[in-house]
Amino acid sequence: MNRGEHWYEGTADAIFQNLNLIERSNSQYTMILSGDHIYRMDYEAMLKSHKASGADVTIACMEVSIEEASAFGVVVINENQRIIAFEEKPDRPTPIPSNPEKALVSMGLYVFSSELLMTALIRDHQIKDSSHDFGKDVLPRLVRDQKVYAYQFGGERGRVTPDRYWRDVGTIDAYYKANIDLLAPVPPLNLYQHNWPIRTYQQQQPPARTISGASGTDGVIINSILAGGVVISGGNIRDSILSAGSYIDDRAIVEKSILFNDVHVGTEVKLKNCIVDKSVTIPPEEQIGHDLAKDRQRFKVTEKGIVVVPHGFIFS
Repeated sequence: MNRGEHWYEGTADAIFQNLNLIERSNSQYTMILSGDHIYRMDYEAMLKSHKASGADVTIACMEVSIEEASAFGVVVINENQRIIAFEEKPDRPTPIPSNPEKALVSMGLYVFSSELLMTALIRDHQIKDSSHDFGKDVLPRLVRDQKVYAYQFGGERGRVTPDRYWRDVGTIDAYYKANIDLLAPVPPLNLYQHNWPIRTYQQQQPPARTISGASGTDGVIINSILAGGVVISGGNIRDSILSAGSYIDDRAIVEKSILFNDVHVGTEVKLKNCIVDKSVTIPPEEQIGHDLAKDRQRFKVTEKGIVVVPHGFIFS
């Protein structure tokens, strides 16, 4: 943090307090992304569109139902894709002229001409009653004063197959659903485009495997995703995602759950609708996700009934 003596007060303030990174980069353009969104996109195609249109700012946008639009920043465009109005989470969103049941909303993904971005953030910082937020403060002012254009997400431009999948995972329930979505027969987010790999850190682990448990019960995996180093020793895994180093012991049942790294599930444990954080050892015969009233006494339970076992939790 280079500027300010307080924690970030809004999305724009977060960038303002780190303007030194933009200044010293000498970049002509700056792209701003949200860290809690899941989607696939070729940013190069958006940058090319920004340059070709002569825009000062380009906002990535997508169509949503008019009922959903109130949760987003709604943009109104003219026939040239120029944004002529920006409505932050309006009660009555403006629909797309060609489809009154849809609205065009901001994805929280922007390309700025760097010089304009720095000027706009310094100006916003000087306005005392600003909430220092891109959607509420900075963008509506720029729409009035500058050339701001929309870039439609999910089109044919760029190198990514257009699956049009986008999720905001700012809540535990949304995070859980985005993971479970990957278990569909045809996942809405395409992880298998070979010329557009998902780049992330992966530990060097031995292959996942199933073996018989002490009782002779075979390990069973049904419609699940397993990372390297996972061992299913007589357990039963259904509709779940298991991260590296997880171990499922004899006759344990794991259903519709997400296990982080190095989780050990003991003999005859039953898990359902759970997120289990890293380095947790669940002792034999525990049941989690089957009695939410009991679970609430020990764990976080979300509005939709997902039980969260925290990192390193020790069972008494």
